Amino acid sequence: MLGANLRQLSEKSASISALCRELGVNRTQYNRYLAGESFPRPDVLHRICSYFGVDARILLEPVEKIASVKTGLFEHPDVSDFVGRSAEQVAEDDFPSGFYRFARRSFLHDDMIVQGLTYVYRKDGHTFLRGFEAKQAMAEQGLPTAPGQREFRAVVMPQEDGVALMISRRGAQTASFNYLARVPSFENNFWVGYVTRTVREDVAGRRVERQVVEHLGRNTHKVLAAARTVGFCSIDDVLPYLRQMLKVNEPFY
Repeated sequence: MLGANLRQLSEKSASISALCRELGVNRTQYNRYLAGESFPRPDVLHRICSYFGVDARILLEPVEKIASVKTGLFEHPDVSDFVGRSAEQVAEDDFPSGFYRFARRSFLHDDMIVQGLTYVYRKDGHTFLRGFEAKQAMAEQGLPTAPGQREFRAVVMPQEDGVALMISRRGAQTASFNYLARVPSFENNFWVGYVTRTVREDVAGRRVERQVVEHLGRNTHKVLAAARTVGFCSIDDVLPYLRQMLKVNEPFY
């Protein structure tokens, strides 16, 4: 099985000689592995698995059945049991896929509300979120307003009584932390929580604000209507039920 797997994986390389140089393995010895006449030492096997992005099951199972080794930050052994595997367990019923409308008070302006639209989706067993910062908010901070600069994405993780979102713009230029808990409603489609921004204490504006999120699903009419409200507005322009849950005149603890 090892020989068959290695022959298949080696096909992607320019040549066996070049592959052996990259692996630091003797060409003759590698040919023995390919022919099934010899098995690599544990340290050599580890080097081969790391290079091809597989694990030690390469000895026993066809390579097609072996998932690539996860090497992302959240899968590092020092944190994988704390934030890695748990991020794969957000149930659809707890935080459904589709479009969401959010509203919160501006970090910089007491009398302004920021409204936006985000999209939650599942991929490879994980839950992600994607959206764009308001142009005006970016401009006021002296930041570029091109779509690529305004885009943000997030990983969604389950919490004991809700979900947490770690959000960042491209290149990890900025980050924020969101916590949301579902609130009873007729359609069971509202979450209330807060969002924090990662800035110094002496930077202008607040660092945490209450936030309301409404699940719109993939209802085209609702999504387009929400898209027309994206950006800054006064509290009086916010839909009454969102305004009530925001509690802008009440202290946030």
